[in-house]
Amino acid sequence: MSELERWETRFAAPGYVFGTAPNAFLASQAHRLRPGRKALAIADGEGRNGVWLAEQGLEVVSLDFSPKAGAKAQALAAARGVTLRVEQADLSKWVWSVEAFDVIAAIFIQFAGPKLRPKIFAGIRQALKPGGWVFVQGYRPEQLNYRTGGPDKVENLYTRAILEEAFGDFAVVELHEHDGVIREGTGHNGMSALIDLAARK
Repeated sequence: MSELERWETRFAAPGYVFGTAPNAFLASQAHRLRPGRKALAIADGEGRNGVWLAEQGLEVVSLDFSPKAGAKAQALAAARGVTLRVEQADLSKWVWSVEAFDVIAAIFIQFAGPKLRPKIFAGIRQALKPGGWVFVQGYRPEQLNYRTGGPDKVENLYTRAILEEAFGDFAVVELHEHDGVIREGTGHNGMSALIDLAARK
């Protein structure tokens, strides 16, 4: 089964694998958002985070590999009375814009291993406007003890050093490691080893 087929199969299931509520960390950053600005939600899946950003008044591009996920994102946006632009793309080949977005959300994008991850992080840096914010939440290696979501490959998980290397030179960097219970559908459910980054270019 190809990677695309794997995600298409996962998102073909009834309902929303990761729920329809936004990621709690992303929602906690609402005070940094300004209506009318442009946002990119990377690997947005079925749209829970992109739709929430649109509800905050942002102009949103919801990017994902799976067409089935994109269709669900459009349906969720319609149900919530907002619009977003859904794009289907393979992030290993996607061409990043230059200084195009005020906000980039990269929530649990840990399908990307050590080869692809630096390219994605470099793309985020390139696509953010000066003064723009990147929000990242991911699992730390300790997540392998909990097994409540995320990949089973330790090399795909984030350490403080990985995120500091990628974004540590930004103007504002808030980086927190913590364990906590998350409830995001059946995909992320239970005690989790998390790391959060809010950084301003």
